[in-house]
Amino acid sequence: MSPRFVAARLATLVATVIVSSLAIYGAMFLTPGDPATLLVGGSRDPDPHVLAEVHREYHLDDPFIQGYWHWLSGALHGDFGKSLVYRDTVAHLIGTRAGDTLALVGFAAVLVLTAGTVIGTFAALRGGRTETLATTLTAGAMAVPTFVMSVLLIWLFAVQLPWFPVYGSGEGFTGTLAHLTLPAVALAMTWIGYVAQVTRTAVRAELRAEHVETSRSRGVPERTVVRRHVLHNASGPVLAVSGVGIAGLIATAAVAEQAFGTGGLGALMIEAASKQDMAVVQAVSLIFVVVFVVINTAVDLVSAAFDPRLSGKGTP
Repeated sequence: MSPRFVAARLATLVATVIVSSLAIYGAMFLTPGDPATLLVGGSRDPDPHVLAEVHREYHLDDPFIQGYWHWLSGALHGDFGKSLVYRDTVAHLIGTRAGDTLALVGFAAVLVLTAGTVIGTFAALRGGRTETLATTLTAGAMAVPTFVMSVLLIWLFAVQLPWFPVYGSGEGFTGTLAHLTLPAVALAMTWIGYVAQVTRTAVRAELRAEHVETSRSRGVPERTVVRRHVLHNASGPVLAVSGVGIAGLIATAAVAEQAFGTGGLGALMIEAASKQDMAVVQAVSLIFVVVFVVINTAVDLVSAAFDPRLSGKGTP
């Protein structure tokens, strides 16, 4: 992996975060009227003293770039300001909710990686009706939105078959696992379909590769051929789509959190947006953008390590 490639990816990460943070901060100024009214919850008749305090704390009277820098530099130090709607610091609100989102996304990511790769690999190796059935089911999973899948899972596994709880995040390991199973499945289902489809295509392509046929003609056992050549060479595109899928889980976690009442960051952002609590919305949006971009950059770097051609070192 060339240093130039790494530097380019890191520069892209920084540029994306800066542009996104400018858009997030600037969105508050696009609405008519005083931006301070949004920070106090959009009250129609806010207290002038409160507005003056908000102007001072959030540097709203400063030039745009100067106010943006105060906000961003504070965010870099974990200071996102105060929520006047929740009567608490934004950092504390995020800290109390981040664990639920992390557990949900982590659970869903495990499901995406394991189920997606196993289904795709099994379908490609078996072929025939097995491959057709797997392709049909995964295509169907890709077509169902997360909120529809949430409703279906609640109806089946909480109403018809009361196997899982459907509200809250639970306590303890077993309680958390039981409460997060349905939202994790609902969140992961679409990306399981994507990963399975890409895995199947990549494995099928490697099975027809010339070096695989050469290994077989030399009498190399089929298990060895599959493990050393097929699966190893197919891991590049599978890893890439898996990383994008995990980043996508973060972007859509709010839907599952709201449907199942797990109370994570996504649900917090939706609640704050409904109450026009811009300080919370800005902070959570920035965190989501940073995590999304960091994961995608990490995937690019790992994929380039598996395939040196992606970093410009190999031959095209």
